[in-house]
Amino acid sequence: MNACCCRGLPVVGRILLALIFVWSGYGKIAGFAGTVGYIASKGLPLPEVATALAAAVELGGGVLLIIGWKTRWAAAAIALFSLAAAFFFHNFWAVPADIAQNQMIHFMKNIAMVGGLLYVVAYGPGPWSVDGEGQGRC
Repeated sequence: MNACCCRGLPVVGRILLALIFVWSGYGKIAGFAGTVGYIASKGLPLPEVATALAAAVELGGGVLLIIGWKTRWAAAAIALFSLAAAFFFHNFWAVPADIAQNQMIHFMKNIAMVGGLLYVVAYGPGPWSVDGEGQGRC
C-alpha cells in the first residue's frame, strides 16, 4: 500500500485509542463521589486523590494523544495507568467464577490497550500531530 494513502491512519488510530480514556476521565469527574467509592471498595489508599489522578491521566492524556502533543509521554502515562487498572480492578483470578470471565475480558482489553499505547511510545504520533513527527514522509 502506498505510504501517502496511509498518512491519516496514525491520527485516526490515536483518536480511536484515546476516546475510551477521554470518556472515562470525564465520567470520573462527573461522577467523582461514585468513583471514590468504587476505588475505596477495592481497598486502595487515598481514594479521592486516586480518583483525581485517574481522571487527570485519562482525560488529560487522552486529549494529548488525540492532538498529538507530548504524545509519547501521554501514551506512556496512560499505558502505566491501564496496566495498574488491569491488575487492581480486573483481577479475574481472584473473583467468584460467575464474574471471572467478564473480568478477564476487561483485563485483556486493558492489556490490549497497553499494547497499542506502547506502539505509540515506540513510533510516535505520526504525521498529523502537534509534535510534528513524520511530517515529511510521503
